[in-house]
Amino acid sequence: MDRDEKDELMDYLIHQGKCKRKVKWKLFLWQVTVRGSYLFKTVVDVTCASLGILVLSPVFLVCAAVIRLESPGPVIFKQKRIGRDGRPFNFYKFRSMYIDAEQRRQELLKANESKDGVIFKMQKDPRVTRFGRFIRKFSIDELPQLFNVVVGDMSLVGPRPPLPSEVAEYTLEDRKRLTVKPGITCIWQVSGRSDIPFRQQVALDKEYIMSRSLWRDLWILLKTVPAVLTGKGAY
Repeated sequence: MDRDEKDELMDYLIHQGKCKRKVKWKLFLWQVTVRGSYLFKTVVDVTCASLGILVLSPVFLVCAAVIRLESPGPVIFKQKRIGRDGRPFNFYKFRSMYIDAEQRRQELLKANESKDGVIFKMQKDPRVTRFGRFIRKFSIDELPQLFNVVVGDMSLVGPRPPLPSEVAEYTLEDRKRLTVKPGITCIWQVSGRSDIPFRQQVALDKEYIMSRSLWRDLWILLKTVPAVLTGKGAY
């Protein structure tokens, strides 16, 4: 190998080294940005959820009293749901059904009004109490999920957490919903809630995951207020 060839080889190796360092630096910056955004979202979630619990504490007390007066059973309904990366967690809601609701679910499956069959929805579900219909219509039953946000199982905004039985019927495409923390509200909840078929819910969740940002979350939270007040699609 003559001198010119050696110089060319040296220049090539130096160039390759610079390229590798540049790629590593860009990858490092990308990782810092992504982790920083996750951390910031977590801080915002926990802070807002904690404030929400404090401000809404009178509502919690009133709901607890009415639920206990109307029907026997616990005030809080605890259920296993599937979170990020398929991890199960305890999901909390104000109890809006009679205590034998889970046992009666099987006999009501034939009356399922969900078009896709994966999730169970029924507008006039006989298992729901009178006060339960009210708190479900205005999503008051979802308020205990603020505690799920505080402990880190959920986020304020994200795909709704499914039941293990629903996940068992998921396709590989459907499982993409499980790549982020589930949320109290999501894009399809402000676009029609239970009136939206399951497949469309999945499509909207995947679209949210690909384009999520702090500003998008804020937009969804703001849209949640009129969606809750009108009660459209809630049952």
